[in-house]
Amino acid sequence: MSQATRIFLSLVLGLAAGIATAAYAPTGALRAADWVQPIGTMWLHALQMTIVPLVVSLLVTGIAASAAAARASRLAGRAFATFVVLLWVSSALGGALTLGLLAAFPLAGDMAAALATALGSAPPTGDVPPFSAFLVALVPSNPIAAAVNDSFLPLILFTTVFAFAITRLPDAQRTLLTGIFQAIGDAMLVVINWVLWLGPVGVGALAYIVGARAGTSAFGALIHYVVIVSAVGVALWLLAVPFAWLFARTPPLRFVRAILPAQAVAASTQSSLASLPAMLRSAEALDVPVARAGVVLPLAVALFRWTGPAMNFAVAIYVAHWFGIELGMGQIAAGWAAAAITTMGAVGLPGTISFVSSIAPIVIAMGVPIAPLALLVAVETIPDIFRTVGNVAMDVGATRAIAGEDAAESTEKKNGDQGPPLDFTEPV
Repeated sequence: MSQATRIFLSLVLGLAAGIATAAYAPTGALRAADWVQPIGTMWLHALQMTIVPLVVSLLVTGIAASAAAARASRLAGRAFATFVVLLWVSSALGGALTLGLLAAFPLAGDMAAALATALGSAPPTGDVPPFSAFLVALVPSNPIAAAVNDSFLPLILFTTVFAFAITRLPDAQRTLLTGIFQAIGDAMLVVINWVLWLGPVGVGALAYIVGARAGTSAFGALIHYVVIVSAVGVALWLLAVPFAWLFARTPPLRFVRAILPAQAVAASTQSSLASLPAMLRSAEALDVPVARAGVVLPLAVALFRWTGPAMNFAVAIYVAHWFGIELGMGQIAAGWAAAAITTMGAVGLPGTISFVSSIAPIVIAMGVPIAPLALLVAVETIPDIFRTVGNVAMDVGATRAIAGEDAAESTEKKNGDQGPPLDFTEPV
């Protein structure tokens, strides 16, 4: 049984046990929830303790590797710049889509209140600082203090600057530092795997608490969450088609036909890395020279996760909605920036592994409670399918666009020999 399946089953069983116990012995169920609470809290803290070292190490190694690739060729440099811009666009789209969907289809007030009470995390209080204060706080006076106080956006900014500074060092020093951070990141991934191995215990405990205190509202809220976040993923996935049409001059039907094999692999494996061979064949079918696709696509798999900023930001906004937190412009801006930047150092592994490490910095930067992430990780399997197929589709579309003139000339030559190109209305 896979890790994700074990965690999901523990969520269902924990919720069912909590609801059933509350129905037959309400007082006993609440007393048991108080006893179980430390187990769930300890597991959540175990996940949280890996976040700062993992985010810092992955950002440093990710930026260093990307910068090295960009220096190696103009094509890689153009790909790097394109990916960075698209990640910021993805984050903005995710925020706008999620806020719009929640405005149109809000979580029922009784469900939200029951869940917030069950998790025992009160929303932050006090006045929201002005946007100017947010801008000043972006630059940390002490990066160590920022890490200690979970001030993630200033920490991310410092780490990004530090990572680019490493790329300007002599080879020996650059290799030494990136090697150290690579080792730290690998060690943290081992720790995360250990913590997730205990996931059924931690998630089961938290699920029991929510079931006992919130009742059946928990099931409805989790379904609502999956639908909202998956809808954002589907929207980003579908945008790959008009992107390929507008920026890669590839007719929609031809693009869809070319990426279908890679989409099948992505949906079944939930891994962009496992889909790389199929993506190379899709790029070849779109007349991208193998030599050029072999540069851009591996860089895309390592750095560019099109749906990541959008869906990670969506989760953070949903948690705020869950707790009835009215997000100010400063909080939204913090989430937008954190989602775009941290994705550059995200782990290229199934979403269950990278879920908390990718989203916790965004949640913390926005001042939103982190506790719900320990439950939401259990239902990440479904949104993760849309994450992966969307990433793979845009990877191929961006590769076709970045390949530029060489691929376009190849297409024109081929069409000159074989007839007119496919247009928007041409049947498959």
